[in-house]
Amino acid sequence: MTPPRRTRRYPRHEPTPPPKPAKEGEEKNPERLYVVAGAAEDGARAALDLVTLIVARAEAPPSATPEQAAVLRLCTAPLSVAELSAYLSLPFSAMTVLITELLTAELVQARAPIVRQAVPDRSLLEAVMHGLQRL
Repeated sequence: MTPPRRTRRYPRHEPTPPPKPAKEGEEKNPERLYVVAGAAEDGARAALDLVTLIVARAEAPPSATPEQAAVLRLCTAPLSVAELSAYLSLPFSAMTVLITELLTAELVQARAPIVRQAVPDRSLLEAVMHGLQRL
């Protein structure tokens, strides 16, 4: 005598749902990055790191690409390369190429981040201490 066959309540392999169409601007395809970054003639890039501050020096010219115009609009106040990369949803490598083009056209200025002193000024600490003692 053979035991009765059991059936599963839930099938083992459910069919995978079809992929949702990507919304505009959410594409992660290499062709788009190549179009954004452009073909560098000599392949040279500016020496930028994630904390380098970028400041716009001029308005976007009519010949600027949409990404270049967006960088110039965002950089009216100093922004780091990491912030620009996040705001425009572009990887760091494409961002450096884009900023290098803007630097050679003298539309933006790159500067080192503002570093605060590691040790506070002694006179400031003494003033705070004397103020606390008076209380």
